[in-house]
Amino acid sequence: MGQHEHVRVALIGSGFGGLGAAVRLRREGITDFVVLERAGSVGGTWRDNSYPGCACDVPSHLYSFSFAPNPDWPRTFSGQEHIRAYLEHVADTFRLRSHIRFNHEVLNMRWLGDQLRWEIETSKGTITADVVVSATGPLSDPKIPEIPGLADFPGKVFHSSRWDHDYDLRGKRVAMIGTGASAIQIVPAIQPQAGKLTLFQRTPPWVMRRMDRRITGVERWLHRQLPFTGTARRGLLWGIRELQVSAFTKRPNELGLIESLAKANIAKSIKDPALRARLTPSYRIGCKRILLSSDYYPALAKSNVDVVASGLSEVRGSTLVAADGTETEVDAIIFGTGFHVTDLPIAERVVGAEGITLAESWKDGMQSLRGATAAGFPNWMTIIGPNTGLGNSSMILMIESQLNYMADYMRQLNVLGGRAALAVRPSAVGAWNRLVQERMERTVWKSGGCNSWYLDANGRNTTLWPGTTGEFRRETREVDLAEYEVVRMPVATAKSAPAESAPVAAEAAEVAR
Repeated sequence: MGQHEHVRVALIGSGFGGLGAAVRLRREGITDFVVLERAGSVGGTWRDNSYPGCACDVPSHLYSFSFAPNPDWPRTFSGQEHIRAYLEHVADTFRLRSHIRFNHEVLNMRWLGDQLRWEIETSKGTITADVVVSATGPLSDPKIPEIPGLADFPGKVFHSSRWDHDYDLRGKRVAMIGTGASAIQIVPAIQPQAGKLTLFQRTPPWVMRRMDRRITGVERWLHRQLPFTGTARRGLLWGIRELQVSAFTKRPNELGLIESLAKANIAKSIKDPALRARLTPSYRIGCKRILLSSDYYPALAKSNVDVVASGLSEVRGSTLVAADGTETEVDAIIFGTGFHVTDLPIAERVVGAEGITLAESWKDGMQSLRGATAAGFPNWMTIIGPNTGLGNSSMILMIESQLNYMADYMRQLNVLGGRAALAVRPSAVGAWNRLVQERMERTVWKSGGCNSWYLDANGRNTTLWPGTTGEFRRETREVDLAEYEVVRMPVATAKSAPAESAPVAAEAAEVAR
């Protein structure tokens, strides 16, 4: 143990979750922490996703930390480069860089019960930590489906989150696989360059117009000089989205008007009846995430674009074969097929108190208490954990709520004193998840007639929060110690502990008596 660096807290990832957690720890007076980042810069998914047209579908003033407002957002919906620059600014403003270990990929985390510590093996060595906060995020590891023959494709293949900027698409025959949030931004961005663009669509999305515009210099000046105006703007954006939640979670039939507007959006740009039919979903709007774009449908109507209303099933040389038998010759394949959301790869690298991985613990579906702590994994927390996702608002709101919970978790450990850990009770995790899943039954995500990435292999929605962000903030305001067991160092271990641990050993012996 002595040969490894030890810290109070190890944060995994430097996206919004990791940087936000780092700022909150400093505000709590905790400076003994590191941020382990597998890449060479901060930004998380906003670093990795640099594809053409990449932008946020949440208004800029809502997609930022409340404690770090940005009065200089250039557009109402900001592009990837602006969001990444914002995160770099946060890292600098709050002096976080000295805590960040770049190019430190976490290979394995193991709970050492006899030491009440986590041993973390990284690509650059091993450290130990009293507490681990995993902020790797659900949109970090790309998912490419297993397609027969794909390995033998002679052209270029890459995922939207691993964009090859050295590959020139001009004049190429390009296949776009998928019709999610990334694809609807990529298609209009590359359509003018591609010689031929073929979109493979398993299920059409509902797409609404994206009311994006440049934020004027006057507005930016006002937000700089009178910060309360930026706060008011953020509050208004938040309130509007809070009012929308009940339609998604309790009364899906109220979404009919929104669905009519979405159909009108299709009709405005797509004049071909056959194409319009292929692009019109058959499920209730909101069942899958409602996408925002003002140029997606116009791009699909161009003469060099073809829509195959069937998923890719096989690759034969340079020929792509759809499930309906359609064959298409292409030079490049771009996968916009999402991420490992319900089967997080990081879960395979976390070994808990019972010697099993988090992935094994979650084999029947992800479960945690308040989206933060998992049974069998003491002093381990996650940011954007199970059932913390949103269908219509900003994830930064959920992240900040979880940071509140993390802060109180650390306070409780300090109050307990000595070498201690908190282990969430399985009964508490079970009760919380039964409540969440009961509420989920009424939502459009369960009753809307679609099969979305929100659902796991068992058909359970372990991704989204079935309530308002205000409700979630109330539920995560503080840690209820009744939901946890306090774990102390075993007496035998305490007696044999190094000299610097003598006070802890004495405390453990006293507790045992």
